[in-house]
Amino acid sequence: MEQKEVLWNKNFIIACIANFLTACSFNLLMPTIPLYLTEVLHIESSKMGIILSSYAFALLLIRPFSGFLVDLYPRKMLYLVGITCFMAIFFGYYFAITVGFFIVLRFVHGLFWGLATVSSNTVAIDIIPPKRRAEGIGYFGVNMNLAMAIAPFFAIEIYEERGFSYLISVALLLGALAILVVLFIKVPKRILVEKKQPISLDRFLLVKGIPILFNQIFITFGWGTLAAYAVLYGIESGLQNAGLFFLFLAAGIIVSRVASGKLVDKGHIHRVIIFAVAVVTLSFVSFALIHTVYAFNISAFFIGVGYGTLLPALQTIYIDMAPASKRGTANSTYLTGFDLGIGIGMLVGASLASEWGFENMYLVTALLCLIGLLLYVFSSRKIYERHRLR
Repeated sequence: MEQKEVLWNKNFIIACIANFLTACSFNLLMPTIPLYLTEVLHIESSKMGIILSSYAFALLLIRPFSGFLVDLYPRKMLYLVGITCFMAIFFGYYFAITVGFFIVLRFVHGLFWGLATVSSNTVAIDIIPPKRRAEGIGYFGVNMNLAMAIAPFFAIEIYEERGFSYLISVALLLGALAILVVLFIKVPKRILVEKKQPISLDRFLLVKGIPILFNQIFITFGWGTLAAYAVLYGIESGLQNAGLFFLFLAAGIIVSRVASGKLVDKGHIHRVIIFAVAVVTLSFVSFALIHTVYAFNISAFFIGVGYGTLLPALQTIYIDMAPASKRGTANSTYLTGFDLGIGIGMLVGASLASEWGFENMYLVTALLCLIGLLLYVFSSRKIYERHRLR
């Protein structure tokens, strides 16, 4: 009985490693595609936003179906299919030299990234002991957050030293390693959902969680603007090594993991989320207004603390409102909100930066986070308490 309550068992460690490798391979491209488009292909900023956000909108299409499939079929099998196809798409980047090709490539890449991430998250939740679910989700999710923070730093170094094609080769290697690691995961047996179950919206999205998804978009808008434009903003501000931003972001995420998951498991989920969104909001204000290398990196650290605390707690909200048979649907709903926020952040952020500059773009980001905080306080937490199952 005690063995079941061990969080860091062999399966969970393997799942975390696989998740980290996959996320690193994908996030090597996040800060370097804007640089490649600007410096090599000389693409104007308005078109850049379409290219950068195309993968996120592919995710919006595939996420709900991914959740449905993950609840219907063996999760490890779907994980392997998703991650293998995801890795194969990297070969296309060797030949991407036009705007149209980039848009299509990023879109297709987003489809398989969506399947891989929904299945990996759901496999992890199946492995995590129920009494340590929020803590486990937090640690598992931090692998994704760390990859989104650390990989861009190394990506910039590789891109500047070896070029874009070499960077794609590194991403392919990481993806191949991830596939090998996934093969060793042992997923608990479960009773599969009947295939003849009637099709309804609730099989694709957690309907009672849709208001929270809407709330989430305001908060995750900022992650989209960071992933796509933080480096360009740093360069414009005269910082010599803008890529350091992502290391400080990663440090903040690591620090956030010390206590937040345990606090959520002890019943303090609302305090954790309110604190996290407040920290993110204030940090974006600082990021926009204070232009020194110290402020740039300190803001990154506290943005990391905020998002590192917030995202696992948000995911727990969806999981707590869904029965075990709909964990895939709950995960896909959470990830849909995350992707929608990121996609809008990249697309709208490009227009805001082009018209008003990066500084004002990040002030708008802070304002949206504040709106997200108010929505949570006055609406989302009440919805959660009304529909929570555990």
